[in-house]
Amino acid sequence: MRRFAAGRTDNAWAPMATSTLRWFMEELGLFPLGIVLLPTERVPLHIFEPRYQELVGECLDGEREFGLVFADEDGVRALGTRARVDEVLERFDDGRMNIVVEGGERFAVERLTQGRSFMTAVVSAVEDDGAAAGEEAVARATAAFRALAAAAEAEAGEIDEESAQLSFRLAAQVELAAEMKQELLELRSEQRRLELVAELLDGVRAVLIATRQLGEHAKKNGSRLT
Repeated sequence: MRRFAAGRTDNAWAPMATSTLRWFMEELGLFPLGIVLLPTERVPLHIFEPRYQELVGECLDGEREFGLVFADEDGVRALGTRARVDEVLERFDDGRMNIVVEGGERFAVERLTQGRSFMTAVVSAVEDDGAAAGEEAVARATAAFRALAAAAEAEAGEIDEESAQLSFRLAAQVELAAEMKQELLELRSEQRRLELVAELLDGVRAVLIATRQLGEHAKKNGSRLT
């Protein structure tokens, strides 16, 4: 898992193998956050820092994307997701805004650049290894998703099992730890992602069921004697 220090602008991160690059390299404004945005995922954001108001404002004016990268105490990850502002929910007089972004293509940071109030970097697109996921992996992941929805008493909705981004579409609808989402983001195999998604969804379902059973048991323990 590659990380970089926010203050570095050298070429510490060598370009990734050419088989993983799809588009030419370009400069992109970066927004480090404590969340991971998956492709196809929609996430609400409150923009309050002036530098990110500037970044998002430019993206809105120019209909451009910015890069959302996961940041924690260990540093900023070097692989993130392009974010497009899908909706502006509210604007405030002081420049703050509430927006909804949608995850697009993944990118890899090649080197940081300077000159703006917000973090910028030369980035390159990342693509999968090209191998299609097997039917068994697709079936297991979708079954795990439907089982979780049933356990949560929610509608699973229609699932496009032919989608090349099925793993991301399923994971984007469930609350997962940021570290697990970052692991999904960095995998280059849809087959492996679907296998991991199935494991994660089974784990969430097990916790949900255990929590519900514990709550029911606690209610019985606290019931009055008649």
